[in-house]
Amino acid sequence: MNRDEALQASDVSLHDLATQLRAGKSDQLVQYLNLLAMFHSYSFGNLMLIASQKPAATMVAGFSRWRQLGRFVKKGEKGIAILAPLVLRRGSTSSTPKQTTSPGDRSATSPPEPVPVLCGFRVVYVFDVSQTDGAELPAFASVAGDPGRKLQLLQELVTEEGITLHILPELPRGCLGMSQGGTITIAAHLPPASMFATLAHELAHEKLHWNDQREQTTRQTRETEAEAVAYVVCRAMGLDCSTQSSDYIQLYSGDDKVLLKSLERIRSTAAWMIERLTKLDAEYQPKSEEQSAMAESSRSTDWEDSLQSPVAEGQLAGVTPAAQHAAVSFLPDPSGSTRPRSS
Repeated sequence: MNRDEALQASDVSLHDLATQLRAGKSDQLVQYLNLLAMFHSYSFGNLMLIASQKPAATMVAGFSRWRQLGRFVKKGEKGIAILAPLVLRRGSTSSTPKQTTSPGDRSATSPPEPVPVLCGFRVVYVFDVSQTDGAELPAFASVAGDPGRKLQLLQELVTEEGITLHILPELPRGCLGMSQGGTITIAAHLPPASMFATLAHELAHEKLHWNDQREQTTRQTRETEAEAVAYVVCRAMGLDCSTQSSDYIQLYSGDDKVLLKSLERIRSTAAWMIERLTKLDAEYQPKSEEQSAMAESSRSTDWEDSLQSPVAEGQLAGVTPAAQHAAVSFLPDPSGSTRPRSS
C-alpha cells in the first residue's frame, strides 16, 4: 500500500462511518472508540486504517520495536499500513541568535537550532501482537470494574487543572454530575466505577465545551462527545462500559467534516486524560523495565526515529489538509500538552 492508497482508505473509512451513522447504526463508531482506548496516541486516520486492516488488533508496534521486546514477527505476516510524517529540520526562524558560553569560543553566538517542519507523509508498517512470537509480555493488573486508586488519581488530575471539585450528598434534579466552567460537582452516593465514569465525563466537558465550542455545538452533541471520552478512558483503565452504542448516533449531523472534527476532539481529549492518568499512576508505582518497554510499544515504533532525520524539501506538495490531518498526531507538541486548557 502506498501513501495515496492509505489516504484513500482512510477517507473511505470515514465515509463508511458517516453512512452507518446516517442509517442509525453506530457499531463501527464503537469499534473506533474501542481502538482509541488501546491506541490513544494514534491519529483518527491511522486508527481507521488499523480498524480496516486488523479489526481485532490489541497492541501494535513496528518490526524493530517488537525485537526490542524479545518478540519477532511471524514469517508471512502482512503488516498494517499506517501513515507517518516526514519531517525536515530547518534552521530556526528566530531573529535572536542563541548566546554561547563555551570557554575559548571565538564567536559570541551559536547558529540557530533547527526546528522540525512537516513536509509530507509516508507509509510505514506495524504488526499486532497476535502476528508475533517470542518472550511473554508482562501483564498489567486489571481493575475488573473497580477503578481502585485511579479514582483518586482522576480527582488529583481535576484539581491540577485548576478545577474546583465538590462531592455532595445530593445534586439538583437528581443529576449525577455537573460541569460549570471551572467547577465540577459529583454525587457522593455513586459507587467507585460510576463515580470515575461521571468524573471523566464532566472533566471532558471542562476541557471541550467551556469555550467557543459551546456556541458552535448543540447540547446533544456536547453530551455525546463527553460520554464518548468517558467511554474511551474507562476502557483504557480496565472498567466495564455499559453505554449503549445507539447513544453515539447523535454525533452525526449530516456533515462528514463536522463528524471528523467531533471525533478528533474526542480522540485528543481522551488521549490527554489517559496519558495524564498513566503518568500519575507511574509516580505511585514505578514500572519494571519490561513494563515500561511494553507501554512504550503502544505509542512508539521504530520509524519514529525519522523525526530526528532531515528529509528532502518539497515533499509537502500535493498533500491535502485532510491528508495532513491523517498523521498529524505523530508530530511532537512543543507545549507538551495535547489540548490547551479551556476557559
